[in-house]
Amino acid sequence: MNQTLIFWPMIAQVALVYSIYVLISRRRIQAVKAGSAKTSQFRENQVEPPESLFVRNNLSNQFELPVLFYACCLALNAVGAVNPATLVLAWLFVATRVIHAWIHVTTNRLRRRRMMFILGWFTLAAMWIALAWKLAMG
Repeated sequence: MNQTLIFWPMIAQVALVYSIYVLISRRRIQAVKAGSAKTSQFRENQVEPPESLFVRNNLSNQFELPVLFYACCLALNAVGAVNPATLVLAWLFVATRVIHAWIHVTTNRLRRRRMMFILGWFTLAAMWIALAWKLAMG
């Protein structure tokens, strides 16, 4: 199997992060225009307006669990462990992150958001197990 296919889910995850950056910028601009925020408060980023708070929180989330995803994808590629199963797991992880982000920046319903987080967590754990298995089996 083409080992570089694992980079496509990584690129999709990066695209999600960039889209969250665009969204936070838009929400902050809207908050300033609406008068609920001042541009000066973003200098130190200590007070986030309600319009962009969930987006900022989601942006922080994109540098937590996904960091382990990037590392795992790179390791899977490096040891030649990219196969249909690991590729499906990688795409499933990205799908859970997209859905998680969508919930977080819209309704922020914790029950649904948590379900997506847990599914992504287990998916990523399976990827790491697949990597460990490949290393153990040679």
